[in-house]
Amino acid sequence: MLATRSYAAKNASSVLEPFSFERRDPKENDVLIEIDYCGVCHSDIHQVRDEWGGSIFPMVPGHEIVGRVTKVGSAVKNFKVGDLAGVGCMVDSCRTCNNCKNHEEQYCTGTGFVGTYNSRERDGKTPTYGGYSSQIVVHQDFVLKVPTNLKLETVAPLLCAGITTYSPLRHWKAGKGTKVGVMGLGGLGHMAVKLASAMGSEVTMLSTSPKKAEDAKRLGAHHFVNTSNDSEVQKQAGHFDLIINTVSAPHDVNRVLSMLNTNGTMVVVGVPPKAPELEVFSLIGGRRSIGGSLIGGIKETQEMLDFCGKHNIGSEVEVIAMKDINGAYERMLRNDVRYRFVIDMKTL
Repeated sequence: MLATRSYAAKNASSVLEPFSFERRDPKENDVLIEIDYCGVCHSDIHQVRDEWGGSIFPMVPGHEIVGRVTKVGSAVKNFKVGDLAGVGCMVDSCRTCNNCKNHEEQYCTGTGFVGTYNSRERDGKTPTYGGYSSQIVVHQDFVLKVPTNLKLETVAPLLCAGITTYSPLRHWKAGKGTKVGVMGLGGLGHMAVKLASAMGSEVTMLSTSPKKAEDAKRLGAHHFVNTSNDSEVQKQAGHFDLIINTVSAPHDVNRVLSMLNTNGTMVVVGVPPKAPELEVFSLIGGRRSIGGSLIGGIKETQEMLDFCGKHNIGSEVEVIAMKDINGAYERMLRNDVRYRFVIDMKTL
């Protein structure tokens, strides 16, 4: 067993604090990664505080993991010691259901995917511990190759924020000739802007904060619409083919739907605290659709990383020391971050 240092929450009301545990020794198909950086996702807070229910304690959060391979099992073919590697939101799945066979492990209908943390291994007993730790052992099928031309700290959030926005952009065929709106300029939204722009779409940032207009355009948005201004919203009526809705606060989705073209789709990737109220005529009046999307499969996540490497796309980050994680959580709740916190795990 491998002695591992980490930060963990002992229960839903405790702060994160130093915690030691043992990882399994690498098996023949396993990759051992020394973690250099781990991104901080807002879902870390939800799960640490048991806001979604079912949290497993003690909990070591973190599913945006990048580092270097330090050991590989005898059957590992695609990684060697010294390689850069990443681990996202999943570390296993049933492998046998139709979704898994179609490289969409995030929608595993067998056992469900095994989360990188706050989950249980396929034995149904062993808890998974995440990336707020010194090292991690993962089956090679769930390890990703990291582009060598990007700053490593900017890669970490791609493993969640990047793939969460890349997957719907690909599925709903964003690209040249399409008009994409992005709602909310935060950890997810800023990645949606970068990615949609690189795909060739005409990108518009939709935000209630006019002060974000300059930053949105710096990130790649061609236009900015203040969605708290009725006249600006009305001017966009029937304009967009696709809207990526990253907003996790309560908001009027019917205003958003009015900006979709005939056959347009709003894809929800943010998680508001309660379901929105939907006026059916907002949909049937233009044969519009509402869709949802959850991260991406391993194959698509690798595609996303390769795309980001090719286009020199990384996340906008603020690097923090491990000891500052509790303060970072409080800042996130105040929206005081541009745009993702990343922990320098060498400070652990």
